[in-house]
Amino acid sequence: MAQAMRPDPGHSLFATDGKPHPIQDTLVGVTLVLGIIAFVTAQFYNLHLLTSWTGLIGTLTGAYGQFISVTTRERFLLVLGLGASAFGFYLGMAHGGLFGGVIS
Repeated sequence: MAQAMRPDPGHSLFATDGKPHPIQDTLVGVTLVLGIIAFVTAQFYNLHLLTSWTGLIGTLTGAYGQFISVTTRERFLLVLGLGASAFGFYLGMAHGGLFGGVIS
C-alpha cells in the first residue's frame, strides 16, 4: 500500500505525453516571443503601436493555444506568454492605442 503512494521518478509535472505536438509548440513559441516583445516595448511611450499590436496578436494566439493545448508544459508557457502579451497590450492601449495618431 505504501508503494502505491510514491510518485514515479520518471514523470515530472511538465513532462510531455511522448507525442509530438508541432502546432501547439509553434503557438507556444509565437506567444512567448510576442509576449516578450510586447512587455519590453511597453516600457517605451513612443512604441505604443508595436506594443499594442504585438500584445493583441500574442493574446489571441495564446488564447487559441490554450484552447488546443495538450500538456501542462504547453499550458504553463502559454500562460506566461499571455500575461506578458496582455500587459503590453493594456499599456500600449493606454499610451495611444492600436491606431493612435495614424488614423484620426
